[in-house]
Amino acid sequence: MYHVIGIRFKKACKIYYFEAEDIYKKGEKVIVETSRGQEIGEVVMENRDAEEKEIVHPLKKVQRRANQEDLKHQEENQKLEEQAFNKCLERIYAHKLDMKLVGVEYTFDRSKIIFYFTAEGRVDFRELVKDLAAIFKTRIELRQIGVRDEAKIIGGMGPCGRTFCCATFIEEFESVSIRMAKSQNLSLNPTKISGVCGRLMCCLKFEMDTYEEVSEAYPDTGDHVITPDGEGNVVSVNIVKNAVQVELKDSTRIKEFPLEEVDPIMKEEE
Repeated sequence: MYHVIGIRFKKACKIYYFEAEDIYKKGEKVIVETSRGQEIGEVVMENRDAEEKEIVHPLKKVQRRANQEDLKHQEENQKLEEQAFNKCLERIYAHKLDMKLVGVEYTFDRSKIIFYFTAEGRVDFRELVKDLAAIFKTRIELRQIGVRDEAKIIGGMGPCGRTFCCATFIEEFESVSIRMAKSQNLSLNPTKISGVCGRLMCCLKFEMDTYEEVSEAYPDTGDHVITPDGEGNVVSVNIVKNAVQVELKDSTRIKEFPLEEVDPIMKEEE
């Protein structure tokens, strides 16, 4: 068993385990050593014992709690990131590169600056890297990301009126398919089931399990049922409204009923 705490370096990003020799509270800032160098992170999972299968080696130790000087240093880094963003934009325009700068990140110890960008294809940014290295006098990394990662970094409001799920709580992206939209009886109009990033909305994935579980209580389309207005066949179901649309046998009209008012008619065995 390993005595660890869970640390997150950015909001809605992956949680990493670090070995802890002291007791830490949720929300505390700590200094740790990572593959990118020294970093400051936030405790999001308090002290716990983890089994071998949960650990990714090498498991590094928490160095110390962040002090006021560390927090001030982090604030200075954020200001430097804004300046670096503007400088990089200038050089992109100067070299007429077909790329969109999305974000800039300094490592805590300022040993490296990472520039995140999107582009439709490959970009020859060798001259850009040389310019940036000459300006900032440190290691430069340009990292091409996808449109979903761009939305996660920038943030914003989704069609539902809430903050992007990817920028709020989704740690890692999962595959989303059009089948999920069909299973949830949603319009297959791309503009209605796509997020601001242009990809299928992430909520189609994480809400799918609930739809599958709840749908077990509903009749299938075409099932023969009995309602307060008589017998009929199921045309569609609306899980959100907890309702079933039935084409009535005697009147050939379609009427919506609450789920509790619809009973299946079992077929007689031959």
